[in-house]
Amino acid sequence: MAQPRISAYLPPDIDPTKAALAFGRRALPKLNEELQSPELLTQQRALVALCDLVHDPEKVYEAIALGFLDSLKALLVHEDRTVRQKTTEVLSVMALHSIGREGLIRRGVISALAGLLDDPVDICRKNTHQVFDMLARLPEGAGGVLQAGLIPPLVLKLETELDEIQELILGTLSNCLRVEVSEALAAGAVPVLKEKLSHPYSAIRSKAAWVLLEISSHAEGKIAVFEEEVIPVLLSLLEDAQPAVQVNSAGALMFALVTPQGRSSAMGAAAIPPLLTLVAEETSKARLNAIKALTLLAELPEGRQTLLEHRDTFQRCLDDPSEAVQRAAEIAITVIDWKP
Repeated sequence: MAQPRISAYLPPDIDPTKAALAFGRRALPKLNEELQSPELLTQQRALVALCDLVHDPEKVYEAIALGFLDSLKALLVHEDRTVRQKTTEVLSVMALHSIGREGLIRRGVISALAGLLDDPVDICRKNTHQVFDMLARLPEGAGGVLQAGLIPPLVLKLETELDEIQELILGTLSNCLRVEVSEALAAGAVPVLKEKLSHPYSAIRSKAAWVLLEISSHAEGKIAVFEEEVIPVLLSLLEDAQPAVQVNSAGALMFALVTPQGRSSAMGAAAIPPLLTLVAEETSKARLNAIKALTLLAELPEGRQTLLEHRDTFQRCLDDPSEAVQRAAEIAITVIDWKP
């Protein structure tokens, strides 16, 4: 599905070719001085030049050592939209490099960016969420997002933000909720994510299922997923046209079915047929998660009785190229064959 894209074009009066850029070892020190200039145009042009330079990880290392992050943090609250746009763009490019991510985390950029969640300029918010998404992929970054108290506002933003930004928010949440889920649950994350499972944009459906997978890996998350009746919706996504949606939905189910309530809900929603369909599709990337989910359902007498009729489906998986699928199938057959 085609999606409108957030424009990153600059105003016509900002010409990057006019940026006064020194060469050699003085290049970055001079730019840092220009960032602190009282002249708006000088700041804008310096930021445009810096955006180009920080694609080089060596320049990122040098910029951090020279104290650029303090200058950039100060510019995040600038009244000029172009200054904020280019400042957040510089930070998002720096976050692409490992040295940049480490520097941004150490220098408190996460908390500094929190004030831009309500910025009126779309591209500023997009750049901000790109930084959060990249930093949260590191344990220290995920911890930084949690410590900054950003989980509740991020959950709320899922209901109002543009699709392009929602996708980034879901990426951030998937990594942060791997660590801790209580704030997200208190903020009503599960019903919001349940709604996103029906989003017309497949990337959002997929990432919403991934966040629910992370939530369901926690005991309190499993309870919330059951209570909000998310399991039937996840089951419907097993027939989604997009493989990524199927994989993540099957993964979320796998965790949710660990509890007796989850298994009961799944059986009531006729979970076995769509899961078996995924297992039988040799090219399905979701088959491993589907096998594990069915193994959990086989622990119920009615589930075991039904799956005994489909034992051959699991038997064929013993020859799968994936060793993980082979092991999962062996365990499933053992559970299915168990007799009280």
